[in-house]
Amino acid sequence: MAGRFRLQRKRLCRSLSDERGMVTVEAAYAIAALVAAVILAVGVVGAMVAQIRCTDAAREVARLSAAGDRGAREIGTQIAGEGVDVAITEGGERITVTVRSRILLLPGLKVSARAVAAREPDGADLVDFAPGVGP
Repeated sequence: MAGRFRLQRKRLCRSLSDERGMVTVEAAYAIAALVAAVILAVGVVGAMVAQIRCTDAAREVARLSAAGDRGAREIGTQIAGEGVDVAITEGGERITVTVRSRILLLPGLKVSARAVAAREPDGADLVDFAPGVGP
């Protein structure tokens, strides 16, 4: 009977100290970590691109709105891409434009850009016409 327990104990110790298959598990964890890191890196690059596009769109929309262009919002959507939110606020002599966009690979994250432009004069009151000539 003592020999039987000794044999079972040897088998148990051998199976506990056996590390076969550990390399497979470690490789699986390493591959999963690499995939997660690559997805995160691509998402960060996408966020940077979206930020630059939002900045460009906000600047152009503010410039065009200050000049009186009514199609500025559509141009901002073309520059920044579909699914962006373009908000134009007019206050006194200033026009403020805010462009917001979401990031595809990083859900829940949004980037935004804001631009301010001074309203351009229409020029009607700055023109001096010659006598007898009207607008």
